[in-house]
Amino acid sequence: MEYLDVVDENNQLTGKTEERNIIHEKGIWHREVAVWIMNEKGEILLQKRAANKRQEPNKWAICAGHVEAGESVEDSMIREMEEELGIKVNMNQLEFLKIYKKQNDIPNDNIKNYNFQYMYFLKTNWNIEDYKIQLEELSEIKYVPFTEFEDIVKNKDKNVTFTKQSYMLEMIEMLRKRL
Repeated sequence: MEYLDVVDENNQLTGKTEERNIIHEKGIWHREVAVWIMNEKGEILLQKRAANKRQEPNKWAICAGHVEAGESVEDSMIREMEEELGIKVNMNQLEFLKIYKKQNDIPNDNIKNYNFQYMYFLKTNWNIEDYKIQLEELSEIKYVPFTEFEDIVKNKDKNVTFTKQSYMLEMIEMLRKRL
């Protein structure tokens, strides 16, 4: 069972923890992390969520996850990258971008995901073969050219998890500066 720290609407720790499923059932504020990985060609790494995932199965996403109870945001980001993609990084390799306050209701999955998502960026020269995906979480990964990534966002591709997020046009601009 996975427990998460509860935060208030201003992202302040409350001193309480709650089980992840309860957090999503009740819409309790918590913290998440995500990283945008770009290779030297300016391509963005996308990962396809496994078919058995409760939330948005078989959809393309980026490396992201929950900050577990008692865990720092930084340790969480490093852990998620190692678990999902089999890569070891340290915080010196990651660039912090921004914290987004997100309030997502996903009626089909019966989820209320209210979180503060800490966004990071990683520029790398890794090839697809350098990653070792966690098959319980992911079914495949791929790099997409930046122009294709822009089209995915602007066309609100329903097969991609992040396209419905209001901050994505701002994210495109932040990533474009890092090409």
